[in-house]
Amino acid sequence: MAHWLMKSEPGTYSWADLVRDGATEWDGVRNPSARLHLKAMKSGDEAFFYHSGDERSVIGVMQVAREAAADPKDPNWVSVAVEPVRAMPAPVSLKTIKATEELAKMELIRQSRLSVSPVREAEWKKIIKLGGGTS
Repeated sequence: MAHWLMKSEPGTYSWADLVRDGATEWDGVRNPSARLHLKAMKSGDEAFFYHSGDERSVIGVMQVAREAAADPKDPNWVSVAVEPVRAMPAPVSLKTIKATEELAKMELIRQSRLSVSPVREAEWKKIIKLGGGTS
């Protein structure tokens, strides 16, 4: 199973929205690198739900429920279906991530504008731990 980080502005679509809806189509991604990451996702992969904008924190964990298909808003791009798994016991801020040596090479830091990025296994476990959870 691979791990990912997927960003959303909470004013556009938040963790609370995903929990309320029970699932969503992760669409609207318009970056070629992010599209490649969406295409690489497999059903069952897990992803951090990251609130961008003012919050800049990992808020929850979601699961890929359906692999990449044509984005319903633009068939030249792709989307995946995701479902909530669990909220983080405590949000993990970008400030904390940047201050944690084991996370220094994380794509979130290296390519900060990318809305969908892979997360290495050790990084996944460290963020889960920082958020007060267990992997």
